[in-house]
Amino acid sequence: MSKPRLIVTLGDPAGIGTEVVLKALSDRSLAESELTLIGNRELLIERYDYLRQQVPSTVDLANPADLNIIDVSLPPAIRDGITIGLGNAASGAASFKYLDLAIDRTLAGEFDAVVTAPIAKSSWLAAGHHFPGQTELLASKAKIDRFGMLFVGISPHTGWTLRTLLATTHLPLDRVAQTLTPELLSLKLGLLVECLQVDFGLDSGTIAIAGLNPHSGEGGQLGREEVEWMDDWLDREREIYPQYKLLGLLPPDTMWVKPGQAWFGTHPQPQAADAYLALYHDQGLIPVKLMAFDRAINTTIGLPYVRTSPDHGTAFDIAKLGIADDRSMKAAIQLAGKLVTSRYQR
Repeated sequence: MSKPRLIVTLGDPAGIGTEVVLKALSDRSLAESELTLIGNRELLIERYDYLRQQVPSTVDLANPADLNIIDVSLPPAIRDGITIGLGNAASGAASFKYLDLAIDRTLAGEFDAVVTAPIAKSSWLAAGHHFPGQTELLASKAKIDRFGMLFVGISPHTGWTLRTLLATTHLPLDRVAQTLTPELLSLKLGLLVECLQVDFGLDSGTIAIAGLNPHSGEGGQLGREEVEWMDDWLDREREIYPQYKLLGLLPPDTMWVKPGQAWFGTHPQPQAADAYLALYHDQGLIPVKLMAFDRAINTTIGLPYVRTSPDHGTAFDIAKLGIADDRSMKAAIQLAGKLVTSRYQR
């Protein structure tokens, strides 16, 4: 097949998105994919010139003159309202416009994958865009309601791959229990199985599933959800997916011991699972970020194309300093290329 065609959004122009993209694209190994940036060219060049004065001479930056760029025009009111380090309605309007156009061009068949630099949800809201995040906009424009947020990281210590899917995402904690249902968990588990098969070539394996309550409810003493419906739900899913060993419902505090051992190589045979299903945001992302903060990748599964992004935010507080770490962005671009190739070969 030809090279994977990736479109890379520049994210919130007040944050570190442009910086981590330019740092990442200086790595020639990324040339295995055909890369196109989407954003405002004038802002990109200004940011490049600024960074050249901030970063040490030993740090490489891709020169915008050497890159394929889809230039997104911005009205003067938006362009003039953007200040590095200050997320606001103007920067939110710009980042929304970048992603909106990237999705349209991808759905039209011009690209195989979208790689997104970070945006600020508060800036989107200030600009009048009422989406919890980029994932929800991607799903809305693809007209799907069956999607999930999967976090992937490859250990630099052992080469082991961490895969964590969230059953619920950006919800207040007091809404998690009422949002979880057998139907929702079946949808998410089905998505995870499909992803393991199509994107990672795993037609069998082990999936670990967390309980909701401390100690998975301790037989109903610390919460009733497990004994009232979750245990029965898991028994039914084991019949549906006999090719996968479904472990659970695992106590959330100890479920992450084996992944930690596999990530850091502190145990010769940790027997970690191939994937993990966490039931809410912090239950899954605290361990992911402890292990793989600078390397984890957020990928949206269920879309008709590949989408990845670095697992960090806009970091407005350091956006002027030129010190942002580009490893997660680089990993997101590399994974997007691999997933596109895997889907074509499947």
